[in-house]
Amino acid sequence: MSFAELGLSAELLRAVSAQGYTQPTPIQLQSIPAILARRDILAGAQTGTGKTAAFTLPMLQLLSQSSARGRLPRALVLTPTRELAAQVGESVRIYGQHLSLRSMQIFGGVGMGPQVSQLRRGVDVVVATPGRLLDHIGQGNLELSEIEFLVLDEADRMLDMGFIHDIRRVIKLLPKVRQNLLFSATYSREIEQLATGLLQNPQRIEVARRNTAAESVEQLAHPIAREHKRALLSHLIRNGDWQQVLVFTRTKHGANRLAEQLERDGITAAAIHGNKSQGARTRALAAFKSGTVRTLVATDIAARGLDIDRLPHVVNFELPNVPEDYVHRIGRTGRAGSNGTAVSLVSADEHGLLAGIERVLGRSIERQKIDGFSDLPATPGADPDARRPRPQHSRPRTDARTQHARDKPTHPRTGGRKSGNSGRARPRANV
Repeated sequence: MSFAELGLSAELLRAVSAQGYTQPTPIQLQSIPAILARRDILAGAQTGTGKTAAFTLPMLQLLSQSSARGRLPRALVLTPTRELAAQVGESVRIYGQHLSLRSMQIFGGVGMGPQVSQLRRGVDVVVATPGRLLDHIGQGNLELSEIEFLVLDEADRMLDMGFIHDIRRVIKLLPKVRQNLLFSATYSREIEQLATGLLQNPQRIEVARRNTAAESVEQLAHPIAREHKRALLSHLIRNGDWQQVLVFTRTKHGANRLAEQLERDGITAAAIHGNKSQGARTRALAAFKSGTVRTLVATDIAARGLDIDRLPHVVNFELPNVPEDYVHRIGRTGRAGSNGTAVSLVSADEHGLLAGIERVLGRSIERQKIDGFSDLPATPGADPDARRPRPQHSRPRTDARTQHARDKPTHPRTGGRKSGNSGRARPRANV
């Protein structure tokens, strides 16, 4: 089936064709007709399956058919991170370029002035992170009384990052009659509870098994002593002639250190994490996409939602503590039907984490030892900066908030916000 058969307008088909897309992905095949029929949606789809276009295209069509052209926004897309907000906002701009609709992105890490000016000029679609959105609402810059569409993108990650209270605050400000679209890569009890309270008679769509990785991703695990990981990573990049590889570490310090070590090995690298300014993160991502930088080293929060076409390689330099995060990480590759490889460098103290990941996947990951690289530590405590991981099978809410607080950049004005009359600063997510 083609995009034309889904009932999209000529203007949208023109924009889709210009991007080189000819056939819709499974999530688009199911979501676009349902959204055009004004159904609420609960969609379970791995990242990289084309879900952004699955909600953006029909939403833009329905908005363009409405005669309303006021100053207040009519569609709101909430995302967990700045990067994802920027990328969804860019998709809205690209797909809507032949329509007379106005869109903008609202997220932290940049000045509020330009955002305020754009809001005053009027906008139809707002793509936002919850924290900065509530800042604008609190300062009287934005009203949500005319919202017709609410999209929660990567809802599972927003809950993991402690955004549930912010999401509920936003929902209370919306008109009761609206269309709701919820997209989540994984399901949990909290997601089901959120969907029950938010969605009206939703159409459930699922294009991948729950909590599993994309089938187009080849997964390998290389047993390796922790102190030999960096040497093995350099070996894999050079010998495999990897021109573009996204590498995950657990900590900001680890990301910085690994990027510096790779540079010393003659491999161009940049780090991206929560302590980097938005400008630095944007420049690093642009350099990576253009090929100027061969390796991008990232923490989970910074890399969530990165949209990189045909990314061939993802490396887990350190396994995540939460198995579901592994699914999100390797979903950066094998996107929208292309193939990719996810490699994990697994030290002895991470075997428990790997077993937890395999339980979530419902399958084993092939182990491959690399000649010349031992999985036995040379000396006890060879890497004093390494943190011993602990296997987990679910993320306690306090852990998510604590981790996110660690990744939050300090800001003299917005570093904390008081909630209610408690007099205590409420942790704010790094958006």
